[in-house]
Amino acid sequence: MIDLRRTALVVGRAIEERFDAFTFRLKRRFGLLDPFEILPYRGYGTTRELFLKGRVLEEAGISRPGRDDTVWKNIINMARRFASDEVAGARVRATFEGLQVETTADVEGFFEVRFRLAEPLDGPGGWYQVQLELLSPPSPGGGRVRSKAQVLVPQAAQFGVISDLDDTVLRSNATSVLRMAWIVVRNNAHTRLPFEGVAAFYRALRLGADGRVSNPIFYVSSSPWNIYDMLVDFLNVHGVPHGPLFLKDWSLSVLGKHRDYKIGVIRSLLRTYENLPFVLIGDSGEEDPEIYLQAVREHQGRIKAIYIRDVTSVERDAEVRAMANEARMLGTEMVTVPDTTAAAEHAASMGLIAPDAIAAVRAESAAGF
Repeated sequence: MIDLRRTALVVGRAIEERFDAFTFRLKRRFGLLDPFEILPYRGYGTTRELFLKGRVLEEAGISRPGRDDTVWKNIINMARRFASDEVAGARVRATFEGLQVETTADVEGFFEVRFRLAEPLDGPGGWYQVQLELLSPPSPGGGRVRSKAQVLVPQAAQFGVISDLDDTVLRSNATSVLRMAWIVVRNNAHTRLPFEGVAAFYRALRLGADGRVSNPIFYVSSSPWNIYDMLVDFLNVHGVPHGPLFLKDWSLSVLGKHRDYKIGVIRSLLRTYENLPFVLIGDSGEEDPEIYLQAVREHQGRIKAIYIRDVTSVERDAEVRAMANEARMLGTEMVTVPDTTAAAEHAASMGLIAPDAIAAVRAESAAGF
């Protein structure tokens, strides 16, 4: 039997690729191309391997956000993000401590870099810098196109954290597609609202119970790569710890694969850091409980705790409780929490954060940020 949905996606993707290629050739012929830029995304790695992703685009002219920006200015910036023109097939060279890797961008302008290190990194860990340079095609107007990427290598961590973003860190109303879209479009990094106490809680998780470690935090969201800069700015503005972000390419071929995408990222991280246990944080609005329970089933003993922010109905709460019971039988506490303070109190009782960190989370929550 013919899979009509899959066939439609394949045909739609082919049409999209041909249209983009035709538009790019037309703009180049008439000198309408804007200068190119390399947008690196925060990478991650170990002492023996580094991974990072990025995209080559025409400059979109997105202005820096401000707290007093008008809704109209925010809408224009968002439109520019989604109207970005990729440079398909661009060649990029990445350099790290004398090692060089060349890679080719796909039809959407995305590229991936992987360094295999002959000798393990010798140092305290943290963020390492990778140099990126565009090799081809030449940017309109000439000149070299360069960028710097940051790659996180955890060292001496007690555990890692994998966190959702929408309705977990920042308020999004993800249970309503139209409401969520309007919130995203009309706001910027300064005006998007975090859940109270999140920044203090995540800082406490990063420092661990004794305050002397640096536990890595990874953010996984089904938001598109187009708003990567906005999410990074949001974390910076609101004091939420830095970490690699895993977002989605909203092309026709990958739409609707939320669960497969998210569990795939979790599997990859647990495989990369095979000796590191993890804490998972999400919300009840979409499929986080189902996805995290699957991770517990597949990696029994690796998940220290799961925190689920309750943002849904009584009926959904009953479903989450049933999943929490199964997770508990497999050795992992899945805790549904009404607010960040409740999560912090439980985390302290498990020895994940310092007991005195609860006061900081409570104070931030009371202050409304």
